[in-house]
Amino acid sequence: MIFRFVILCALFLFVEFYSYQAFRTLIKIRWVLVSYQIISLLLLIFIIYSFTQFDRSVGQTKQTMFTMGLMLLIYVPKIVITLILFGEDIFRIGASILNYCMYNAPRKEIMPDRRKFVSQIALGLAAIPFLSLIYGIFEGKYNFKVIKQTVFFPDLPDAFDGFRITQISDVHSGSFDNPDKINYAIDLINAQESDMILFTGDIVNTHAKEMNPWLETFKRIKNYKYGKFSVLGNHDYGEYVTWPSEKEKDENFQAIKDLYGKIGFELLLNEHTYIQKGDDKIALIGVENWGQNFKKAGDLNKASQHVDQDDFKVLMSHDPSHWEYEIKKHPKNFHLTLAGHTHGMQFGIEIPGYFKWSLAQYIYKQWAGLYEEAGRYVYVNRGFGFHAYPGRVGIMPEITVIELKKGNNVA
Repeated sequence: MIFRFVILCALFLFVEFYSYQAFRTLIKIRWVLVSYQIISLLLLIFIIYSFTQFDRSVGQTKQTMFTMGLMLLIYVPKIVITLILFGEDIFRIGASILNYCMYNAPRKEIMPDRRKFVSQIALGLAAIPFLSLIYGIFEGKYNFKVIKQTVFFPDLPDAFDGFRITQISDVHSGSFDNPDKINYAIDLINAQESDMILFTGDIVNTHAKEMNPWLETFKRIKNYKYGKFSVLGNHDYGEYVTWPSEKEKDENFQAIKDLYGKIGFELLLNEHTYIQKGDDKIALIGVENWGQNFKKAGDLNKASQHVDQDDFKVLMSHDPSHWEYEIKKHPKNFHLTLAGHTHGMQFGIEIPGYFKWSLAQYIYKQWAGLYEEAGRYVYVNRGFGFHAYPGRVGIMPEITVIELKKGNNVA
């Protein structure tokens, strides 16, 4: 633990050193540079101190979220500066070796001076994540987007041609701080002309009590002709804090499961139900959380027991890695899986229909949007709420509307 702390402090100081070089190259006023150093030191001490005060019996709080946001706001831009100036130093060292070996330059001329325009470029590029992170904290985290997706299936029962499903995921109610924005999001959900709504887990960060201030708000989600269903996410198990006893942990878990019922959703725990429309039906299957690097409580075989091979199936599974490792090649043939979990890391770049990038893609093969393999689909919702970093940049909170269509995908 001490070794890791020392390494972390060394990395912070390394970044601080290079950031200071950029300012020193451009600014020559001594009191400004001294003020910069003092403020940077105080902020670093505050961040390190705040993280050392993290209480695993409490978990994430508004204070820890503030600290995380502050750290990203300060150090992501400084990392950009460091990468550019460190690259320049590699060039300067190479140039000094060349000057010494080939041109026999005088000692004072061996190492080229740091170039002013490089520092200007570094600071200019650093302003992009700095301003983006500020936007993400104050606006982005509640910039809800309704994303509509049509998925074609040749074996979709005729009565379900045009059937519409609203999906929400990863509410993380313990992070909310603006009732007006959440009420606006509920209005957006209710404005969608869907037949059914599905909630794919993570109603809280850890504690059931986090949802108490928001129960009446989420009760406003209207009733749907074909129901309101949900599954659990990894945060719903309360496993990211230290509990005084197993009894209290179990009581919290039961209270979290009860929350879904309190807002009108039927919780599917490794089980299924049939949605009947006219003479046709589809199987709706819900599994508990199953993640490659997270809790594996989901039991796909138990949940789909007595579901026929030829039945059309919609599966709810919180973590998309479940689709990658178990679902997509399962002999039962799960037509459409709805997941969430990744949040798209709450940070990335998206140009709809053309380009999307996030650090999430280096962890999850399926991290945002629709994916297909051998006629089986998974849709990964980008999340309704936010966690850890109190904002969103580029990857906005999502309400999904999926329309099922009979036929082949011609796209």
